Amino acid sequence: MKPMASRVRILHVACGVILALIAFGGPVQAETAAERLAESTTVLKEIMSAPDKGIPTDLLKKAHCVVIVPGLKKAGLIIGGKYGRGFLVCRDAETNAWGAPAALRIEGGSFGFQIGASETDVVMLLMDPRSVQGILSSRFTLGGDADVAAGPVGRSTTAQTDATMRAKILSYSRSRGVFAGLALTGATIRQDLDENNEMYGRKWTTREIIEGGKVAPPRSASDLIELLTKYSQG
Repeated sequence: MKPMASRVRILHVACGVILALIAFGGPVQAETAAERLAESTTVLKEIMSAPDKGIPTDLLKKAHCVVIVPGLKKAGLIIGGKYGRGFLVCRDAETNAWGAPAALRIEGGSFGFQIGASETDVVMLLMDPRSVQGILSSRFTLGGDADVAAGPVGRSTTAQTDATMRAKILSYSRSRGVFAGLALTGATIRQDLDENNEMYGRKWTTREIIEGGKVAPPRSASDLIELLTKYSQG
């Protein structure tokens, strides 16, 4: 019994380490909303600045909203999981200008043999009003509530398939310098009221921030909004 108890204890400790990696991401990570907004800006800037490897600008011009999750954590030991915190930024329905960001969390799990941990930057483009309405709810499942496809990479979408172009959400990932489309299905997106409270001094919901244009962006979001405007003009 002792060997079995020992193995169970080791498994519990290992799972605890994995969960810690998911939740905290190691010793170096953004701790505040302002820091995460700065990281999100850096992620988008580096992705869009990569020669012939960025998100097609014609898709960004058509996108209703953008989700950026810097450093999505993935970890696994028999049971795998992913966890990250990021932001949703949408266009104003009347002016078409990018508005105030709403904080969100992305969570998901998978089962099967796996071990290890990684960190990935994730960007998603919401291409139609229905996907926007879904993500404005308190909980939204990628692939369940809207079609999600790995987004095309490059400066244009001339070579893309009909299946990709019919997708309601296009997703991308960057890990260890490699940027590509990502089929991120099964993950759940939730609004982050605590982070919204940190940014705005009130626990605004995602819908309250995005709709109506009544919430002014925090100063810490100005660089991100400026960058989105730069790459989606025209």
